[in-house]
Amino acid sequence: MSLKIKRMTFSKTKKERVTLPDLLDIQLKAYKDFLQTDVPPTKRALKGLEGVFRSVFPIESTDGKFVIDYAYYEIGNIKYSENECFDKNLTYSVPVKAVFRLIDRDTGEIKEKDIYIGDFPLMTLRGTFIINGAERVVVNQIYKSPGVLFSYKNKEFSSKIVPEKGSWLEFIIDTKKDLMYVRIDSRRKVLVTMFLRALGMPANDIISAFFDVKKVDLKKIDKEEAISRLVGKYVAEDINDDEGNLIVSAVDKLLPGSINQLYQKDKTLIKIINPKSILQNKPLINTLEKDDTKDAVNKAIKKIYSILHPGEAAPLDSIVRELNNMFFSPKMYDLGEVGRYKLVLKLFPDYADEDRAQLIQTKTLTFEDITRSLLHLLKVYNKDAALDDVDHLGNRRVRNVNELIMNQILGAFSKVEKAIHEKLSSRDVEEFSPQNIIAIKPIVSAINDFFGMSQLSQFMDQTNPIAELTHKRRLSALGPGGLSRDRAGFEVRDVHNTHYGRVCPIETPEGPNIGLIVSLATYAQVNPYGFLETPYVVVKNEKITDEIKYLSATEEENFYIAQANIKLDKDGKIVEDFVQGRFRGEFELAPKDKIQLMDVAPKQILSVSASLIPFIEHDDANRALMGSNMQRQAMPLLISESPIVGTGMEYYVARDARAIVVAEEDGEVKKVDSTSVVMKTKSGDKKYEFVKFRRTNQDTSFNQKPIVDAGEKIAKGEVLADGFASNGGELALGRNILVSFMPWNGYNYEDAVLISEKLLKNDDFTSVYTTVFECKALETKLGSEEITSEIPNVGEDAVRNLDLEGIIRIGAYVKPGDILVGKVTPKGEPTETPEFRLLHAIFGEKAKDVRDTSLRVPHGEGGVVVDVKVFNASNNDELPPGVIKLVKVYIAKKRKIKPGDKIAGRHGNKGVISRVLAEEDMPFLPDGTPVDVVLNPLGVPSRMNLGQLFETLLGLAGWKLGLNYECPVFEGASLVEIEEEIDKANKKIFDDLKSERKNYGESAKEIEAYYEKVKLPKNGKFNLRDGRTGVPFEKPVFVGVMYILKLHHMVDDKIHARSVGPYSLVTQQPLRGKANFGGQRLGEMEVWALEAYGAANLLQEMLTVKSDDTEGRVRIYEGIIKGKYVASPGIPESFNVLVQELRGLALDIQVYDKGGKRVPLNDKEKELFDSKISHLV
Repeated sequence: MSLKIKRMTFSKTKKERVTLPDLLDIQLKAYKDFLQTDVPPTKRALKGLEGVFRSVFPIESTDGKFVIDYAYYEIGNIKYSENECFDKNLTYSVPVKAVFRLIDRDTGEIKEKDIYIGDFPLMTLRGTFIINGAERVVVNQIYKSPGVLFSYKNKEFSSKIVPEKGSWLEFIIDTKKDLMYVRIDSRRKVLVTMFLRALGMPANDIISAFFDVKKVDLKKIDKEEAISRLVGKYVAEDINDDEGNLIVSAVDKLLPGSINQLYQKDKTLIKIINPKSILQNKPLINTLEKDDTKDAVNKAIKKIYSILHPGEAAPLDSIVRELNNMFFSPKMYDLGEVGRYKLVLKLFPDYADEDRAQLIQTKTLTFEDITRSLLHLLKVYNKDAALDDVDHLGNRRVRNVNELIMNQILGAFSKVEKAIHEKLSSRDVEEFSPQNIIAIKPIVSAINDFFGMSQLSQFMDQTNPIAELTHKRRLSALGPGGLSRDRAGFEVRDVHNTHYGRVCPIETPEGPNIGLIVSLATYAQVNPYGFLETPYVVVKNEKITDEIKYLSATEEENFYIAQANIKLDKDGKIVEDFVQGRFRGEFELAPKDKIQLMDVAPKQILSVSASLIPFIEHDDANRALMGSNMQRQAMPLLISESPIVGTGMEYYVARDARAIVVAEEDGEVKKVDSTSVVMKTKSGDKKYEFVKFRRTNQDTSFNQKPIVDAGEKIAKGEVLADGFASNGGELALGRNILVSFMPWNGYNYEDAVLISEKLLKNDDFTSVYTTVFECKALETKLGSEEITSEIPNVGEDAVRNLDLEGIIRIGAYVKPGDILVGKVTPKGEPTETPEFRLLHAIFGEKAKDVRDTSLRVPHGEGGVVVDVKVFNASNNDELPPGVIKLVKVYIAKKRKIKPGDKIAGRHGNKGVISRVLAEEDMPFLPDGTPVDVVLNPLGVPSRMNLGQLFETLLGLAGWKLGLNYECPVFEGASLVEIEEEIDKANKKIFDDLKSERKNYGESAKEIEAYYEKVKLPKNGKFNLRDGRTGVPFEKPVFVGVMYILKLHHMVDDKIHARSVGPYSLVTQQPLRGKANFGGQRLGEMEVWALEAYGAANLLQEMLTVKSDDTEGRVRIYEGIIKGKYVASPGIPESFNVLVQELRGLALDIQVYDKGGKRVPLNDKEKELFDSKISHLV
């Protein structure tokens, strides 16, 4: 029989309008686009690795004689399986070979060769990469999109054109001076007209592009009227006489004298700028007037060049060529697909769809882009157009793993391109072949650097399935080309209205990364341009349809959108006349005929992690944030139990985190064992293999076990096996625990928690940890290291659990300091004495000196050896260079819950266990049931997380009824519905008592009296009794069943004590930290505290012999051993360090005692004193 959990739902939207997508699609689809493994080599689309090759090749030699061109690339076979990579610390990858052609244009000869490009890491079906034996995740980056952005800052309006590759161009209107400027790549700004002239746009063209021009015929008016009407008007173009002499230049104001000249020279048809147009473009006309290069284009070009290259000179033609290449050459400038799309969307709204599609193909800037950008900036200045919001999700896009790797490889290919150019220009034509010309080293190096060192390639959080899934769905604003946490302001971190349905407003870290690292919302997906989209149901004629539209933040601006839980009749028509709707980010009450779209589900706005919290609508956002984050820290338990009160997302999380095994097609279970399930399907027998006790990155254990029986009929999508932290095919992070909210003798003061000993006996919060220890035998200059059981200066007792090879046996219990792998390393050869030569002649190699470098159990570790893996270079095992043998020892440890461990609910209600109380001493219910956990009621009102009370009350009903509930977010059970469930539970209690009466023969009255005593109160408040005395507590106590998690912060990992241990070489003070077996620092503030108590002797001891008085601590240790304690503190080493630093500043510091006698500070000074030449010091 299938053990799948069945749930009773409280959801009002019964029908799921959109099937929840595979939550790993954001990773899997992106890498599929990068390698295109399932596409034939010659038919690959121009994206990913193919796009990189096509953008770089063909490459020509400088004389144009040779061309090296790319044909296609081929993907080889996988070298090692995933398990081999985990065991041998290898990378799960495939070799990639590319076919190149070297073409000699003179002879027409073509040399074709396939060249190995490198090993490219392969993404697993879990959306991860295995790099050097560890699973890693490439986090998606959210950053400022390329395109054009209009903003206002420091009294300046600006239009910034940001390309994918090339120089940034910023147009500015300075409101103080009413002038227009341009800034290239954040350099010094220049007048915009100067820039336009330098690009080859004369004044006449500038005026015709930006101003409305009127023609005036002077023949039709007399001179006096012309002077009265035209004086002060701006001329639209240069006016020359018949001999070519300039009368009036463009942008000059007409004066009486110049009008007289025009009449005299018979230049009667002139163009002037419309005064209305001047009012709209005032900053531009001011700029044209101020520009001193209007008569000399060359002057403008040189001025721009001097800003780009200060102090450099170049010929005019090369300057012109560089300026044109800077913005109009595809090699130097690329807006990218996204940048061009954004530019077209913003600046070309009047274009038809066909014209837009054509324009999108242009990847460089055009003159029209520049003029339209300036015109829009002037509109913004005149308040005829709105400013852009930098934090709007229409202006921020997602870089997925495909794009991140592409950018990394493009950087490497630029080096390759440079090297190819150099080789093609050399004279050894005979030796030319593709393999001699193409160097792959930069590409291999770029791939290794990206996966090994990039800020966005991270060691996967594998604490539990939700931690894994959240890590893969994370969006980071940090990383290359992104923000830095120091410079990121409040606005970029804040929740924005466009996040609705795209980015979760709840889940984000609490520290300095708050708002910079966020999570993708449940239904969100990334469109081809990298913008986040969310689905909506189309509403037509006040009725919902089956049509679903995915819209980006920009696209949804013009729609009225209703929420998912509005009232509908049975035909899907909106019932109420006015409904809550969103329009341009604002909530408003809209008439139902205005509604065009509707949300697909209430959980649409939250991330996967936040949508696992039932009754989240009753929690304060800050506590919900903590609840989301703490679920990721929940340790998988020995006995998994799914929550009584869930949200319906538990199955999807377990499925998409690949924690459980799901049937891929319908069939019948043919065979089941602990390692696999064989199903009989239409396409034949299909075997599903399970992961058995694999160690995760966080030392938890990943194990899958079947939950189906042979002969059982299974439908596609049904669960075959449970994984770690799952139960019945659902995520199961914690346990359903009977809790009471009451103070108990101060043991739950300030979020402390009192627990019952029953939780230890039943292994409720017991978890298993698997740690791995590695020992490598290396080839050294002095000889090879050897793994052996013959270890010098070690007693028989220490090697009793080692086998003949010197490796610990499986099943041995080990504690700190025990030898796991015996290893000896050769020492430097001593001087060969006659005795040594004799011993060497008798015993051979064994006479050589070796030292013990065995692998021992570190401080604070220990447990049972569960597995040992040995890899030998002599067995052709792939090992790193210089490694002869690799031994991996796996140690498992069972940890029960204890005081000091941290536990938490799902509502941000966390606490540390203060005491484990005997079961019989715990407060108990009227029917005699003792509670398991006592929580402090003061943890609820100020935290405003009332969701925990709703959960506890409904959990109580479910516990008694044996039911599991589904309370989707924003659709949880109401208090009335919870009371109905409690009534059902009471009916069951009463029915059980009646059936018991038949067994025990009690009267109906007695049964009813007992029922009144033990029935569940609707408000959850019971009359508890003290387990120690049996006396009832003064007031009724709120009791129910809450889902509680055991978190990763455990006392065994944190508790630490030191008596003797290592010291720092420089300061001679004890090291810090548990990992270094360090001591606790007695800092400045602690010294003040002891000073306040006047504890002088204690202070002296702590600051000298217990710290860095090297001689004093030897004396005191000797004294303690001999039983003669003598306090004789000397000079602390930190004082010597201070003196040496002052001497480094050329200050001669000397120390004298009370009697004026010079005190030596180190061994060197002592030697000088002893040899009676202290006067030289």
